[in-house]
Amino acid sequence: MKAILLFIAGLMMASLLKGQVLVKGTVKDQKGRILAGANIVIKDSYDGTLTDSTGSFSFKTTEKGKVILVVSNIGFKTLEQGVDLGKDSLVLLFTLKEEISELKAVIITAGSYEASDKKKGTVLKALDIATTAGANADISATIQTLPGAQKVGEQEGLFIRGGSAEEAKIIIDGTVVNNFFYSSVPGIAQRGRFSPFLFNGTVFSSGGYSALYGQALSSVLNLESLDIPEKSEIQLGLSPLFASVGLQQVANNKKSSYGFSYNWTNLTVYQKLVPQAPDFFKVPDFHTADANYRFKTRKNGVFKIYAYYNSGSLGVRNPSLDSLGLWNAFQLNNQNLFTNLSFRQFLGNGWKLNLAGSISYNKDQIASQVQNQQYLSVPQTQIPVIDQASFNNHATQWMFQLRAVAEKRFGSINTLRFGAEVWNNQDSARFQSILGLYPSLVKDRYTAGFAEADLYITNELAFRPGVRLEYSSLLNKVNIAPRAALSYKLSKNSQVSADYGIFYQTPERRYLINQPSVNFLRADHYILTYQHISSSYTFRAQAFYKDYISLLKTSSGFPVSVNNNGYGYAKGIELFWRDRKTFKNLDYWISYSYLDTKREYNNYPAFVQPGFAATHSGSVVLKKFWVKNMFGVNWSYNWSTGRPYFNPNRSPKEFLTDKTIAYSTNNFSLNWLPKIGKANAVVVLGVNNVFNERQIFGYNYSSRVRDADGLLIRSEINPPASRSFFLGIFLSWGVDRTQQNINSNL
Repeated sequence: MKAILLFIAGLMMASLLKGQVLVKGTVKDQKGRILAGANIVIKDSYDGTLTDSTGSFSFKTTEKGKVILVVSNIGFKTLEQGVDLGKDSLVLLFTLKEEISELKAVIITAGSYEASDKKKGTVLKALDIATTAGANADISATIQTLPGAQKVGEQEGLFIRGGSAEEAKIIIDGTVVNNFFYSSVPGIAQRGRFSPFLFNGTVFSSGGYSALYGQALSSVLNLESLDIPEKSEIQLGLSPLFASVGLQQVANNKKSSYGFSYNWTNLTVYQKLVPQAPDFFKVPDFHTADANYRFKTRKNGVFKIYAYYNSGSLGVRNPSLDSLGLWNAFQLNNQNLFTNLSFRQFLGNGWKLNLAGSISYNKDQIASQVQNQQYLSVPQTQIPVIDQASFNNHATQWMFQLRAVAEKRFGSINTLRFGAEVWNNQDSARFQSILGLYPSLVKDRYTAGFAEADLYITNELAFRPGVRLEYSSLLNKVNIAPRAALSYKLSKNSQVSADYGIFYQTPERRYLINQPSVNFLRADHYILTYQHISSSYTFRAQAFYKDYISLLKTSSGFPVSVNNNGYGYAKGIELFWRDRKTFKNLDYWISYSYLDTKREYNNYPAFVQPGFAATHSGSVVLKKFWVKNMFGVNWSYNWSTGRPYFNPNRSPKEFLTDKTIAYSTNNFSLNWLPKIGKANAVVVLGVNNVFNERQIFGYNYSSRVRDADGLLIRSEINPPASRSFFLGIFLSWGVDRTQQNINSNL
């Protein structure tokens, strides 16, 4: 019986073996490289195998007829191929295409330092800005520690890669802030209006920025406000300079929140403790209020509205250089409003919509007066340069902006973005002096359409083409601005990028009063970047060339005439290194910039290096944090070579040939993060220019008074105080930020 059963089993086995088909072959990628460990299986069956170390596979199956073979491997697109299984063995060759994924793909960059996108590496966060010694929690001051940004101590603004302050734009949630800095005061740089803690990301582009933005010849600083906070919170801040209070209230379902804050800044106490070189006859006094409301839509969209209002006044007096014994008094009253609303919504099927709108309003009431030793107004002297120094100017600026951007994701991570925006600007002024009353009104409607795509050719190679079409009603001109970025991944954490773009900007409207039409200003950017970014280290090297083709040229007489005959260039090399790992609990970064730039524009009589540009500049920023004691010490060292300044004692052929002494400053701050009862506290103490280094930003010259050698006399432009201090305590209830502060400082 056993023999019979064995005989039957043998016959069945032989039949099965005879009915099996051998399937074999190899699996490679598109470059012909073997793929070990790839999975080959017949769909809806258990028959299959894996490739060996040579990329080969072999298995037998009893399946017959038409079947589907499924070939897969991690990092590659799954391949399904139909085959016909007959009596004979089958030899196959499969080629898998690489799967382009966000985790592996090269990052498309356009000359920017990212701090909101974790895939691109964090360079600056809100706490970075708040704890950078010397910055005093000012966003623009911290940006000045990055390569490409110049330190200009006598004027506010971002001066990037040989560009003037007007060539940089600052954007909040997609809309431009028309007056990001406090209003200008002669010889004193003003800080930015907005707190870094309003924003969850800071993206600084030092050139070659996205086609989604325009009206900036040099750079954009893109700020994205926070979405809905995690918990409700009450905030309180106290300092010899200011007092502040704020509230954020989050709904129980976490779907909405609202908040407001108020800040009063008054420098009376501070200026008594720290004497100022100018005579502030009216102490700077500012009142600021803001409010926000945010809610999430059903499909994970977010609506945000933010409103900001500030009013302030100050008066500062300096000795007159045009008549010894007299004073030049400058008084400013300012009102500023900025309201921004944004809406972000996912529409399904890879579509996303971004809508934004804003209103900017600024009013400056300026009174300049020549005063005697009793600080009384001086009657007319019949000396034009003295009499014309007394004037009043009431200037108002309005700006309305609407913006819409649609985004479509296709393929794995390819993206197409397109949209349009419109800006309505209206500037009016009433300038009155001994020469008469000069009212002015300038309007401009700027419209633009734009499109841009992120195209991932492979995981190593990506291309971003873009274009803008712009129109200005004031100029009655249209332009087309192409942009392009190409990025290639060298290794897991390093890549190279090449960027090109044409950038246009409407000339400053104050020059276009009653003027014949001129053209857009233009600059062409060429940028080559190498970067290595990991969780512990960041290294970035950039070489750039910027060609100014059409700059504004003005006359020195009155009325001012303008044309587009100005030109120039800027080229250089920039290095940035940040290290969070080498030394325990120590975070530091080092930056260096070399800049070679010349231009002939405005009323320049020659092709020269402009007064706001230094050839060499750099920074070292150190941050040491002790977790056990929740205590941090911060240090920064900023330096630059001297900048050109105008010396009227020289001939026109020697225009801007003199240079200031080199700039150097060491700054110190410490921050302690204790728990005070139920409150989270941050105590900050800072000292700027610790070693009292002499800083000269330039010189003011007399127009008529000469010294014993027959030269026009001058005075240095210095900081208001050679050394400044900051002390503040910030309390919050409702959110325990201990772990967040630890993570931010490590």
